[in-house]
Amino acid sequence: MISTIQLIRNIGKFDSVAVGANIPLGRLTVVYAENGRGKTTLAAILRSLATGDAISISERQRLTAHHAPHVIIDCDGGPPLAMFQNNAWNRTLSNMTVFDDMFVDENVCSGLDVQPEHRQHLHELILGVQGVTLNRELQRLVAQIEQHNTELRARANAIPATALGALSVEEFCGLPPRHDIDAVILEGERNLAAAREQAPVRQTPGFEVISLPRFNIGEIEQVLQLDLPTLDAAAAARVRTHLAGIGRGGERWVADGIARVPQATATQIASCPFCAQDLSNSQLISHYQAYFGTGYSNLKRRVSETLEQLNRAHGELATGDLERAVRVAIERRQFWSRFAEVPEVVVNTAAITGNWRIARDRIAVLLKAKQGSPLDRIELSNEARASVAAYEIQRQLVQELNRELRAANASITVIKERAATAHASAIVEDLARLQAVRARHTPAIATLCDAYLAETRAKAVTERQREQARVALDYHRTNVFPGYETAINLYLQRFNAGFRLTRVTSTNTRTGPTCTYNVVINNRTVAVAGGAVVAGEPSFRNTLSAGDRNALALAFFFASLDQDPNLANKVVVIDDPISSLDEHRSLTTIQEIRRLVRSAGQVIVLSHSKTLLCGLWEGTDQTLRAALEVVRDGEGSTLGDWNVDQDSITEHDRRHALLRDYLAQGVANRREVAEAIRPVLEAFLRVACPEYFRPGILVGQFCGLCEQRVGTAEEILARSVVQELRDLTEYANRFHHDTNAAWQTAVVNDGELTGFVRRTLTFARA
Repeated sequence: MISTIQLIRNIGKFDSVAVGANIPLGRLTVVYAENGRGKTTLAAILRSLATGDAISISERQRLTAHHAPHVIIDCDGGPPLAMFQNNAWNRTLSNMTVFDDMFVDENVCSGLDVQPEHRQHLHELILGVQGVTLNRELQRLVAQIEQHNTELRARANAIPATALGALSVEEFCGLPPRHDIDAVILEGERNLAAAREQAPVRQTPGFEVISLPRFNIGEIEQVLQLDLPTLDAAAAARVRTHLAGIGRGGERWVADGIARVPQATATQIASCPFCAQDLSNSQLISHYQAYFGTGYSNLKRRVSETLEQLNRAHGELATGDLERAVRVAIERRQFWSRFAEVPEVVVNTAAITGNWRIARDRIAVLLKAKQGSPLDRIELSNEARASVAAYEIQRQLVQELNRELRAANASITVIKERAATAHASAIVEDLARLQAVRARHTPAIATLCDAYLAETRAKAVTERQREQARVALDYHRTNVFPGYETAINLYLQRFNAGFRLTRVTSTNTRTGPTCTYNVVINNRTVAVAGGAVVAGEPSFRNTLSAGDRNALALAFFFASLDQDPNLANKVVVIDDPISSLDEHRSLTTIQEIRRLVRSAGQVIVLSHSKTLLCGLWEGTDQTLRAALEVVRDGEGSTLGDWNVDQDSITEHDRRHALLRDYLAQGVANRREVAEAIRPVLEAFLRVACPEYFRPGILVGQFCGLCEQRVGTAEEILARSVVQELRDLTEYANRFHHDTNAAWQTAVVNDGELTGFVRRTLTFARA
């Protein structure tokens, strides 16, 4: 319980207030203050005492003060006295709860909007102390999970996006290693290249054999060694001697001539075809015939055929074919090497053709010599053998290459078959995953992935703890929420509210548990779940009036007190529970606060409504009550005793009653009635729109602000309402000196005045 307010210094309107030390507070303490006098500041001081939050006081430090705020309050929990100094309390009064604009702004709505944080705070309000403890543990774990998420994002961002490809971080880090990854990727790249070039793959042939004929040395040697073993050696020697005397080309000339000598028969003697002499007795002719006979012709033909075969198989056309075959093989290797493993085509055609030509020419020289002297035995020279051996070595290398190319042709056949049915997009996806596998298990990225996976495991542990905390909280709130909904609707019914709540439930969100509920008005359900407001659809902002919103907030507050097991020891502070909009529930509010006085440890009510405070005062045992007033003290304010009995009716009440009486009877002073219209409107706006119609702002300025926000998410009043306010203000301004220099002589017409009074009273109840 708070006994006295000893000191308030350098805060808001309060310069140095010490007279309150002599004013004891009662179990019910009513505090009256005009608007702008310091009532809200006093409520903020008490809220700060309850929570220990210094901001409520420090942000209200008096602008002209040379010293920091200083507060001393005598309350339970001491000694010492509760003291705020050096921007901190020496102790708090934790068993105190405050209903004020801050309560509404934190737990119900800000202006016309219900934000997620409102529903979260309302959730805590409903849960009570035990539930709040459970919820805070849950929120701690939720915050820890957010830290995990922040760390996971940082660790995920550290992994290069080029390595991830189309995979998520989780998929990427979970890729298993492969020992053959490089080979598999290479094969995939080749398959992709083949799939993208199906037509060239289908049309390009495989490798052809590079033909390089061998020299048949055995046969050549055999031809070089041929002679005529049946020819008499003496006859052969005599023919050679004779031919040597004939000169160049003699053997060919004689061989041709002997073929023209007819063979002698029994009836005809051979004669020379040139001179017609008888040759029957010429021994030389018989030697010539033996020498140049059938065996000789066959021998020469054999030598000529061998020479022709040599030139045909090893001539310049053959070497040209080699050059072309090697060039084609190289070109095809360049093509097929993109799709398969093919051997290098390395053939030194210059060296081969060089040795080839040398071997061929050396053998040809020998064959030509044999051709010139068919009967001479000719040995294959060592130079020719060496040339053939060098050529054969290179020919064997070409043969080995041919075997490798034939093996490559088998792979090419498979490539052609695959390419004919391949889908490049599928291969691209497979290849991307394989490349991701390789990147995932490189040393640098593997370290990053291991860190990410470790943080993921840590988050999983925290998530399990969060679920356990959530189960405990759910168990608690399943027992609390149904009773709270019943209590709220009971208070709304008592407050004569035209609506009720349904489905007051707790909902788990990513940021923690929150409260959702439905407003039922005229049998129409409006969900209050924090979603976006849809223009033209019923919502919290356009369904509930300012008075309804205030009634709802007060119902939430009273219902939470009903759930508090420690209410008997609690100090309850209520700042402005009703406004001019809430006259229809003024008595009900007074009755509920009276009941609260009987059950709570102490109730402190601050208001600008004398009617409310007087009603509380009159219905409470005089031994339990105390009254204070915040009054002007020079440029500031101070606390003092309030004589409730002498000052029970407020100026606003007087003006409002004046308008009502004039509308009902029409006998009041018309000019006084006309002058009262604007103050009534201003008082209404101060309560209906306190966050926008602040002290010092003019009605015209307020209308301008409202018009700027019409149709936006921050709309204050509808366009028609703003226009009505402008019309009423335009009439009322005729009768005030600050808006009409001739205000004292302005004509007051009874019919016109009656209409504007009726419209003003209707507007002030909207």
